[in-house]
Amino acid sequence: MADLFSVLRIAYTLALGAALAAPAAVAAPFPDRPVRLVVPYPPGGGADIFARTLSEPLAAQLGQPVIVENRPGANGIIGTDAVARAAPDGYTILLGNSGPNAINQAIYPDLPYDAVDSFEEVSLIGYTTHVLVVHPGVQARSVTELIALARRSPGQLNFASTGQGGTPHLAGELFKLMTGTDMVHVPYKGASPSNADVIAGQVQLTFNTLPPLMTSIRAGKVRALAVTGKQRSQLLPEVPTIDEAGVAGYDVQTWYGIHAPAGTPAAVVDRLNQALVAVLSNAQVRAALVGQGYEVATSTPGEFSRMVRDDVAKWRKVVKEAKVKVD
Repeated sequence: MADLFSVLRIAYTLALGAALAAPAAVAAPFPDRPVRLVVPYPPGGGADIFARTLSEPLAAQLGQPVIVENRPGANGIIGTDAVARAAPDGYTILLGNSGPNAINQAIYPDLPYDAVDSFEEVSLIGYTTHVLVVHPGVQARSVTELIALARRSPGQLNFASTGQGGTPHLAGELFKLMTGTDMVHVPYKGASPSNADVIAGQVQLTFNTLPPLMTSIRAGKVRALAVTGKQRSQLLPEVPTIDEAGVAGYDVQTWYGIHAPAGTPAAVVDRLNQALVAVLSNAQVRAALVGQGYEVATSTPGEFSRMVRDDVAKWRKVVKEAKVKVD
């Protein structure tokens, strides 16, 4: 009998120890290993530049490496879907933008993820305007002259984009709709190849984001006619908005944000949000981003979630009115 009591006492002690240890295991601090930051575009584009500017200071805040991973293809769908399908533990997150995380929902009937329901929104991180640039050989030095040229030669001007259904594509379609012009859309797989062909004169113009075009604008390799947002860019104060240039009401911007897979615990989302807010409050980080053409912004997870829902609704309306279709 004594042996039986000894066995029971040992079993009880082991069980109690396991029970006491379990909360400690569950409450292990996040993160305790590297975090993957997926960019659904090739290197060199606006989202990639933002991610690489953010990764080191974010790693310092989290105490773990933040590894930028480019997963381009299908207008951001491949990388975005990969994050939607990832384990909801905060170790795989997405640097998304208004293309794959809003416009795609409006334009692709068979999207493999849901822009709203497949993600936990972590934080808005910023905006960038787009810029209407032309090859120097194009005989237009203003938006008014470009519109006149396009009307004289319908179907003869081509505009490059980062892919079908992306913000640069819809920026061009909205421009056509509001100006009564006919230009041909030429989709590419990302900003770098589309910008390269405009610089080379293979395509006449683009409405791509400002950051990856800044160097080429300053070098005179392309001519900036206008920016697409409501306000002029601090980096190009002499360049008017398209609205100012005569296309009243024209307004297109790209927002950027961090998203986690749906089901990621609220505590993990909050930890990521706090780290991002701290990073983007740093004067050096803000200066680096502003210097590359971004407007820095942050939000709570709830605010960002509502913003995404509103943006999906906005682009559904634009896609319908412009009769945009993708292959």
